[in-house]
Amino acid sequence: MLTAIIDYESGNLHSAEKAFQRMAAEVDAGDVVVTAQAEVVARADRIVLPGDGAFPACAAALRGRSGIYDALREAVEQRGRPFLGICVGMQLMAGWGREYEDTEGLGWVAGEVVKIAPADPALKVPHMGWNDLIIDAPHPVFDGVQTGEHAYFVHSYHFRVEDPAERLAHVDYGGDVTAVIGRDTMVGMQFHPEKSQMTGLRMIANFLNWKP
Repeated sequence: MLTAIIDYESGNLHSAEKAFQRMAAEVDAGDVVVTAQAEVVARADRIVLPGDGAFPACAAALRGRSGIYDALREAVEQRGRPFLGICVGMQLMAGWGREYEDTEGLGWVAGEVVKIAPADPALKVPHMGWNDLIIDAPHPVFDGVQTGEHAYFVHSYHFRVEDPAERLAHVDYGGDVTAVIGRDTMVGMQFHPEKSQMTGLRMIANFLNWKP
C-alpha cells in the first residue's frame, strides 16, 4: 500500500509527511512518500494534495507539472483512487476559484471558492486558529470524531458548495465556513489535519484506512 503526497512546491510538506507516516505506521497502512514524480502518483493507492497560498498560483503550479496533473486526474477520475485535498488542495477540487482572478479548478466538487465574509466585523480575515467542527453528514473520515472537536485553520477563502450533500462539515466564523467536503472516493479538508493534534491525526488515520 502506497500513499503519495504530491509535491508541486505549494508549501512546506514536512509536517504533513511526518503526520501521515506516523499514522500509517500505527494503522499498518503501508508507505507514505512525498513525490514530484508522475509515475509514483500513477501507481499510488492513495493520493494527498496539500496546498498553501493563493488559488491561482497553486492551480498554475499543479497544471505546470503536466505529468503529475495528468496522473492525478487519471488516478482519481478513472481508477477511483482515494483522494484527500488539504487547505488549498481541497479548494482546487472546486469548479472555480475567485481569488484575485477567476481560475478554473479540478471540477470534482461543484462550487466556487470565495472570500470569507464574517457577519461580525470584529472577526478578522484570514480565519486563523482553532475552531469547532460541526459535522453535517456521516463519513468514514469522521470515525471517532464528534461535533465540537477542534481543528486548526489558516485561510481567507472558503468553498461554497453547490450540493449540500457534498458539504460534510463546517465551522461557525460569523457564518458557515466549509470545513470538509466529499463525494465518491474524494474528500477535502480546509483545515490542516497534520496540525490539528489528535483530532487531525485520527482523521488522517481514517483516510488511510478508508476503503470506498
